[in-house]
Amino acid sequence: MDKKKQETIWKEFKANVNMAPKELEEWLKTEKSKSVGQNSGDGEAIGHKSGKKIIAIKNKNKDELTQADFDHMQKVNSYVSRHTAQGPSSDIEESPWRYSLMNWGHDPCKDGGC
Repeated sequence: MDKKKQETIWKEFKANVNMAPKELEEWLKTEKSKSVGQNSGDGEAIGHKSGKKIIAIKNKNKDELTQADFDHMQKVNSYVSRHTAQGPSSDIEESPWRYSLMNWGHDPCKDGGC
């Protein structure tokens, strides 16, 4: 992947993932976090696993990022873009839709959506 594409992915990721690593870590411990998402086959939801990867990525310096990190950031960007477009018309704050997005590091309520 060329540097220009990596830079685009990085910028989108920083804009999409609006939860700090510690905040995301605390969220992932909650029952609400664990109550949503598609099972990955081992009892843990795909989004929940993604949240753990996001924490690791956000705790790295940009020059430490690997190709796997950029691949995951691109996956996060796609998920957040697709999922935010499908939002409910009401009761966002306590919705599975919000909880799922939060597992992927994006809290729509931070954007004034709640």
